[in-house]
Amino acid sequence: MSATTNLVYQSIAQALQDHQIDTMFGLMGDANLFMVDHYVRQCGGTFIPVAIEGSSVLMALAYAKVSGQVGVATVTHGPALTNCITAIVEGVRARMPMLLLAGDTPVSNPQNLQNIDQRELIKTTGAGFIQLRSPETLSADIAQAIYRTQTEKRPIVVNMPADFMWQEVAHKKIILPVFDTPRLVPEGEHFDNALGMIASAKRPVILAGAGAIEAKDSLVALADRLEAPVATTLKAKGMFNDHPYNMDIFGTLSTDATYDLIAKSDCIVCFGTSLHHFTTDKGKLVEDKYVVQINEEPTEISKNYHPSVALAADAKLTADNIIYWLNEAEVPASGFTRDIEPFSLNKHSPAKHTTSADGKVNYVHAIECLEKALPKERILTTDGGRFMTEVWCRVSVPEPKHFLATAHFGSIGLGLQEAIGASYASDLPVVMFTGDGGFMMGGINEFNTAVRLERDLIVIVCNDSAYGAEHIQFVDRQMDPSLSLFSWPSFAEVATSLGGRGIEVNTADDLQMAIKAINERDLPLLIELKLDPNDVPRMRI
Repeated sequence: MSATTNLVYQSIAQALQDHQIDTMFGLMGDANLFMVDHYVRQCGGTFIPVAIEGSSVLMALAYAKVSGQVGVATVTHGPALTNCITAIVEGVRARMPMLLLAGDTPVSNPQNLQNIDQRELIKTTGAGFIQLRSPETLSADIAQAIYRTQTEKRPIVVNMPADFMWQEVAHKKIILPVFDTPRLVPEGEHFDNALGMIASAKRPVILAGAGAIEAKDSLVALADRLEAPVATTLKAKGMFNDHPYNMDIFGTLSTDATYDLIAKSDCIVCFGTSLHHFTTDKGKLVEDKYVVQINEEPTEISKNYHPSVALAADAKLTADNIIYWLNEAEVPASGFTRDIEPFSLNKHSPAKHTTSADGKVNYVHAIECLEKALPKERILTTDGGRFMTEVWCRVSVPEPKHFLATAHFGSIGLGLQEAIGASYASDLPVVMFTGDGGFMMGGINEFNTAVRLERDLIVIVCNDSAYGAEHIQFVDRQMDPSLSLFSWPSFAEVATSLGGRGIEVNTADDLQMAIKAINERDLPLLIELKLDPNDVPRMRI
């Protein structure tokens, strides 16, 4: 621990450097502009300026997911913080470690127009909140915030009163180490019961969620030992790409072949998943089966579904332990995969036609063509909307950390911001699918940011000129859907006017021109798929 004399705004920036945080997203205002300036000019940090404050939080969340580090954002006070609320809730639901340095109006001026009780505001989101107590404690306060976001796996908001900024302080370098929790190896009655269910299974399936990604090799070894197919939840998409009996996503997003195979199974061994009702198809896929749930976080066990037996334990060590005892007891393999053709389980039904009745391009056909044409090594991001589930099913990702679905809060308009944030955590190109409503709500604000910052970004706007989920509800009830229809500007022309390149796709020839543009891109590229609102598949959830 060392001490030097700084002004408070300098000490805050220095605290980030002390923690080796070299990238920060944000928008400057009265309470944070001097801190940002010092962070860039004196601490050598990279600052990514956004167009609207909530974008900085989303970018930091994506940066955290892809890089595995703490994401950091900063905004000023009042309306700047209220503009971040949806993004903060998304981060809480996604369980992402993210630090938001938020200014606060001067304590000495309670009549400031931008004054609001920021603690009470943040409490409603489920995020953590830390008040800078005094200039003397700020290094400890920020160190505590960074520690908490890593251990609590949620955004932490640090409140920085503006009237602290120009006070002198002795800066102290304080870093709180994050202590790894013990890796738990299961034993006892529950483990014996789980082992018995697995050993006796004739048609077992191995299911992996986001909490088991680091245990991939051990789960593959267990699946091969049992001769069981493997599957993932949505959050672990891409984990078993190279496995011959990869079922891909388990649940409502499954292929027909996978869904049928799950129905025939008699034991689901679940690692690192909370068994969301989309995963179990509201219980249909686990009915009358043994379900063994392994999760090192006890609060995730029985969160959505009560299993036959559960183990609060480490995924890797548990899989290794199961293999050991299966071998000790000389339990034969189940043989479940012997009659399955390798690499046959994760193929969805192809498009039945290439165009829609209205002369627009067929959505599923366009996705199939884009899947073949897009860079194979990529990061995939999706906004919210009815288009998203077909993308989740049909567009591949190299590995789970390169897949970001901004649907934890059920919002739209969050995808492009996360795409930009992800691009700062990797050298891979970023592909982002969004709907027309989502792009108007959030994407259009930041597309020029991608241009300005020279990001390698490919945006596909699925434009059915409608709010699709609402359109379906009107049609299902035989009501006039016109209120759900919108006449938008040409997104391709907007993208070009914002400094990128836009291509509108109405026909098969247009689609080939867009594919050519993917290969030749040197600017952020936007491909606008013109779709018939009556010819977009329903969401598979």
